Amino acid sequence: MAMYQNPVLYADYSDPDVIRVEEDYYMVASSFTYLPGVPLLHSKDLVHWEIINHCVSSLPFEKYEEPSHGSGTWAPSIRFHEGIFYVFIPLPDEGIFVASSKDPYGEFKLHCLHEAKGWIDPCPFWDEDGKAYMVFAYANSRCGIKHRLDLVEIDPLCRGIIGEPVTIFDGEQIAPTTEGPKMYYDQGYYYILMPSGGVAVGWQSVLRSRSVKGPYEYRIVLHQGNTDVNGPHQGGWVIASDGRHWFIHFQDVKELGRIVHLQPMCFHNGWPFIGTDQNGDGIGEPVKEWKLPAEGKPEYKIAQSDDFVSSKLSLQWQWQANPRQSFYSLNGHRGLRLFCWANPSRENLLWYAPNALTQIPQQPAFTALTKVCLCGEADGDMAAIGMIGHSYSYLGLQRTDKGNRLMFYTGNVTNKELKGEAQEIPEISCPYAGNTVYLRLELFSDKTYRFSCSPDGIRYTFIGCPQPLCRATWTGAKLCLWSANKSNIRSEGYGEYEFIHIEDRSGGKEGF
Repeated sequence: MAMYQNPVLYADYSDPDVIRVEEDYYMVASSFTYLPGVPLLHSKDLVHWEIINHCVSSLPFEKYEEPSHGSGTWAPSIRFHEGIFYVFIPLPDEGIFVASSKDPYGEFKLHCLHEAKGWIDPCPFWDEDGKAYMVFAYANSRCGIKHRLDLVEIDPLCRGIIGEPVTIFDGEQIAPTTEGPKMYYDQGYYYILMPSGGVAVGWQSVLRSRSVKGPYEYRIVLHQGNTDVNGPHQGGWVIASDGRHWFIHFQDVKELGRIVHLQPMCFHNGWPFIGTDQNGDGIGEPVKEWKLPAEGKPEYKIAQSDDFVSSKLSLQWQWQANPRQSFYSLNGHRGLRLFCWANPSRENLLWYAPNALTQIPQQPAFTALTKVCLCGEADGDMAAIGMIGHSYSYLGLQRTDKGNRLMFYTGNVTNKELKGEAQEIPEISCPYAGNTVYLRLELFSDKTYRFSCSPDGIRYTFIGCPQPLCRATWTGAKLCLWSANKSNIRSEGYGEYEFIHIEDRSGGKEGF
């Protein structure tokens, strides 16, 4: 039988949740300040995935017109009920929202279920008596609570809550930092799967009760044990069409965020058991490989490279704030035009830039190459490639009063939340003859990356020293393309990116 290897996605699809609808699997993930948000992925075998949609096109609050680091769309859940896909999405500062659609490939409509500050990680549940509920957790950073799960009745059509929440679990002593609950019913029990103990070193717990409102019993069902998979938790349980049980979850690898693992799951004495017991302590541990859930299925891939031939941006791209049509153009020219936007509210730094176009790296080592023509109108116009994180850098071709120059900038984030604060330094400036350049970024397995450039795509010159890869706020580092006016004046200039080609250097298959 064919085997799969963990992680199934070496990519930052944080806080995954998964469902099966007939022979199709669907997964959603957090995206925080990056929009469109809450990517929707599809698979036939739980191992090979493709992006098919986003559940949130933009957020209906003015603050998301700018980057709001660490805010935005937190851990979502997805359910299919009476022909409708429901995605419950927490905004920790605004409340619980619901995106719904009859077609996973179509438009999702977003509405607010309940305004609240600090409610997070909601999961809906429709009981056999026709009543509906939502289990949720609390954000310590917003309301000072991090160890409690509450349950509230909701309208079955997900239009609002009914009554007041009741506490069904308080893990202050046995499961600190209780979050990410997912509710299920099977074989006479209500189960709530939940991560405990925090992202970096936590574990996966399960609650069990004969009644939806409890009381609930508690058990640890997955931990790191003797493996190198730290903090294995926060995910979803799904039953395959052949009756086998699976659990999909993340592992935090810091610089590149929270990557996705798939574990076999079974039941023992009425309790879920996840992974395998490798050290004899009776608790499951993550597997490195296992039998493929289904053979002969399409081996989907998540697109990375882009020749920008479509009239719409490909689904791997997200902006650092609410999308605007004024950021870019794809129609009637060669490649993607990113306009040299001036930031009207503050200094034009990458950390502050709503028009930074980002994507999630899909492997721990890669080469990204773009060919860009700077069509500068004003001094300060720049077109660049970079990596966004708490320390970041980018290399661009910039127009100055002394002609075009290659500019290498480094940045350091001093306030990581919401609008935040950052400092940037132009480390290197050198003259460049012409307005077209190949810009290359190479990420290495030692978690450093380096830039180089070429006038012809053949001979490359390194620019600057290798840079340490650094995570962003609640996410891994992001690859980005960015055009801006560094003098922060209005300009009609733009960078025209003919392509971006990304090649896997980690030993896997090349991106496309």
